[in-house]
Amino acid sequence: MAGKNKKKKNDPAEGVLATNRKASHDFHILEKIEAGLVLTGTEVKSVKQGHASIQEGYVHIDDHLEAWLVGCTIQPYEHGNIFNHSTTRERKLLLHRKEIERLYSKIREKGLTIVPLRLYLVRGKVKIKVGLAKGKNVVDKRDTIQKRESDRDAQRAMRDHNQR
Repeated sequence: MAGKNKKKKNDPAEGVLATNRKASHDFHILEKIEAGLVLTGTEVKSVKQGHASIQEGYVHIDDHLEAWLVGCTIQPYEHGNIFNHSTTRERKLLLHRKEIERLYSKIREKGLTIVPLRLYLVRGKVKIKVGLAKGKNVVDKRDTIQKRESDRDAQRAMRDHNQR
C-alpha cells in the first residue's frame, strides 16, 4: 500500500480535465446537464494536456437556439502551426433541441444563468458538465462558509473524542 501513486484532482488520466470550483461558491446549482463540445483538433490536444480554464466562462443561448460556451480559455497547442486556434473563441455546445428550449425559457423567465462546472473525457470525447445556476448574495455566501466551518468543527470534535 505504501507504493500507491497519489493522483491530482485534474489529472488527465482520471478523465477530469478542468473544474470550476468557484461556481459552487458563487452560485446555487439547481440542475446539472452534460453536453458535448465542438472543438478543433489542436484544441482537443491542448485540453488533453490540461491547458484549459473554465473559471470565467458561461453559456449563451442565441436567437437561433444554439448554445455557446463563452469566456473559457484553451491555450494554443504548442506543436500546432498555422492550424492553431484562438484562445478565447466561442465554442458550440451539443445539446438536444428540447434541452436548449427548456434552458432558454428558464434563463429568460427567472433570471438564472448557465455556468460550466467540469470539463472531462468520456470514451475519448471531450464533454462539459454545465449547471443551471442562481447567483448567491453575500449573506448566502456567509451562511455557506459558516456551515462548512461548523461541519469541520463537528468532524474535528468527533475525531478527537474517538481517539481518546
